[in-house]
Amino acid sequence: MKNLFLFLTLLVLSVSATAQQNKPLQDSTKVEKLDEVLVKAVRVDAKAPITHSNVSKEDLAKRNLGQDIPILLNFLPSVVTTTDAGAGVGYTGIRVRGISSQSTNVTINGIPYNDAESLGTFWVNLGDFASSTESLQLQRGVGTSTNGSGAFGASINLLTDAVSKNASGEISNSFGSYNTRKHTVKFSTGLMNNHFEIAGRLSNIASDGYIDRASSDLKSYFLQGSYIDDNTLIKAITFGGEEVTYQAWYGTPLARINGDEAGIEAFIAENYLSEAEAENLRNSDRRYNYYTYDNEVDNYGQDHYQLHWNQRYSNQWSTTLGLNYTKGSGYFEQYKEGEDFADYGFEPLDFNGEIIDQTDLIRRRWLDNDFYVLNANVNYTNDNINLILGGSYSHYDGDHFGEVIWAEFASQTEIRDRYYDGNSRKNDFSVFTKANYKLNEKISLYGDLQLRNVTYKTTGTTSDLVEFAVDKDFTFFNPKAGITYQLNNENNLYFSYARANREPNRTDFESNENIEPEQLNDFELGWRHNKGNFTFNANAYYMLYNEQLVLSGQLDDVGNPIRTNSGKSYRLGLELEAIIPVTSKLTLQPNVTLSTNKNEETIIDFDGELQNLGKTDISFSPDIVAANAIVFQPIKNLQMSLLSKFVGEQFMANTEAETSKLDSFFINDFNINYTLKTNSVFKEVVFSALVNNIFNVEYISNGYYYTYDDTWSDPNSVTTIEGAGFYPQATTNFLAGLTLKF
Repeated sequence: MKNLFLFLTLLVLSVSATAQQNKPLQDSTKVEKLDEVLVKAVRVDAKAPITHSNVSKEDLAKRNLGQDIPILLNFLPSVVTTTDAGAGVGYTGIRVRGISSQSTNVTINGIPYNDAESLGTFWVNLGDFASSTESLQLQRGVGTSTNGSGAFGASINLLTDAVSKNASGEISNSFGSYNTRKHTVKFSTGLMNNHFEIAGRLSNIASDGYIDRASSDLKSYFLQGSYIDDNTLIKAITFGGEEVTYQAWYGTPLARINGDEAGIEAFIAENYLSEAEAENLRNSDRRYNYYTYDNEVDNYGQDHYQLHWNQRYSNQWSTTLGLNYTKGSGYFEQYKEGEDFADYGFEPLDFNGEIIDQTDLIRRRWLDNDFYVLNANVNYTNDNINLILGGSYSHYDGDHFGEVIWAEFASQTEIRDRYYDGNSRKNDFSVFTKANYKLNEKISLYGDLQLRNVTYKTTGTTSDLVEFAVDKDFTFFNPKAGITYQLNNENNLYFSYARANREPNRTDFESNENIEPEQLNDFELGWRHNKGNFTFNANAYYMLYNEQLVLSGQLDDVGNPIRTNSGKSYRLGLELEAIIPVTSKLTLQPNVTLSTNKNEETIIDFDGELQNLGKTDISFSPDIVAANAIVFQPIKNLQMSLLSKFVGEQFMANTEAETSKLDSFFINDFNINYTLKTNSVFKEVVFSALVNNIFNVEYISNGYYYTYDDTWSDPNSVTTIEGAGFYPQATTNFLAGLTLKF
């Protein structure tokens, strides 16, 4: 498939080059603008009434020493990040305004990246993707029209490397704590024959992780071929890789983190741990990992193939066509003790008169999926209006199946027998139109209409051998409107309203067959001030939900978060951010979000009775999130930054249960970059270092909460037992890197 794709790439580009070889070379500015058109449908400009942050390639490079993209975005407004392994490599997550990854829309070159079925974003499959990212925009709130599942509180859209006019090469290596290392090789041919460029990257990131055994081995690649002239840009891109990540999602009990020996023993008894599991817990520390089987890993590969064609017909008219095929395949391997035969469709064995119906075994749960996308946009612009009409169609076909690859007692099974087998298909079709209209020198209007239809159908059984048959059809209308008022050259005010609707995901349907889609009405009011190098932005938001799918705090048996409809709920907040030049060499970059996030009414079943808790905090939604960067640049090629982050306390459950509380934390990182210009083989030598958590704070950024009914103690009554798992983050650790550019 890869060889065929590369052959077609070269064929398309060579034909285009032959057909237009006599056209003059455009300058590098026009090259960049043609690249940016690829994300025009999903991005907004600086004056649009949409709350957003832009991150450049240079911004990412300063801290790109192996950690995943969510960690690199940690200091943006309203952002909270976390990582299972504790050190920023492997399974990482990002929440914006308390909104989970299942409700954050991610696109790459305008192509949806969210998994079509789970709606989640698995950054672990994009190892070192920051090294191939030209720019990134994070939109808070509903944002603009998207291709794929609608944003439900945040969207992140990435643009991959722009066409380079000049040939270049780059070798980058970094090393750090927990045996973390990153190795990257990049190249670009520059524009050949004034039209044609080939560029690529190979990367390998590995880490032992802060948590015991939570290792990661991430191999990735990026390759693009481009043809460009004055009015045409054709890009054929392939990227992807393979990850092998040891599981750490089970978390750590609070008693183990606190060294509470009595609490540890209580946890062992309440959770019926085996003697081996109990000894593992007793003999560990806050880096405890429940899993000890040597191949308890997620092994998954994903390859993306994209073809983009941007054509400019005149100064007013242009079109963009995007095609995508994504192939994903892999498994989660797990060792299980004392499993019932019935859970795997096994028949009991009669061994010398003794009936055997349990066995130790090793199982693999597989995903094998194909994802196709077609995007098409037409853009008209003049001095007063910028109008985009577009559509997107995607088709997902995914197989879910399980295999027992070893069992102490294998019953009647044969090699590669599937103990469960299911298929899911999802079609997503949307059309939209959006426009920015300059009414006069002071007032600009923004409008955005999207109509989206989703069909989702499943067949077969779940991993619990339960028939899983979903056949749903959703049609959503998502209107958006806004106004920007330019007070003067230094100040503008904006207001926007947007509605978003979003379907449940697979896990939602598995946990509740009556789950409802969620709806959001988002109101944003902001002020932007920009005078010289001083910038100040203030934004107030009110996000009013109906049947919001909030995180319940629970996980399923493979670590997927379980969500539940919450009826009426809201998020009300104020975001403030600034860039303050103290001197020509010293800059402050603070931001803070103050918010209240509430479910209007929460009803739970506890101790065998329904209880109305009234208004409660929405899970994983701290009332305050703040960050600051103190940037000092004593000379042109040297920059030092002290990066600070505060996250207020939050609950992992919507019940405000004390067991589910995550304490507030305040951490600081130190980043230094020095660029040495040379006249030798290398054009530049870049030295980078990052010390994370310089004050050695022991903190927890994420976790899960669960309850179960205990009827063993007293069969005549029901007692609800509460529990929680936590993800401790690394204490002081470092990364250091050297990049050679030629």
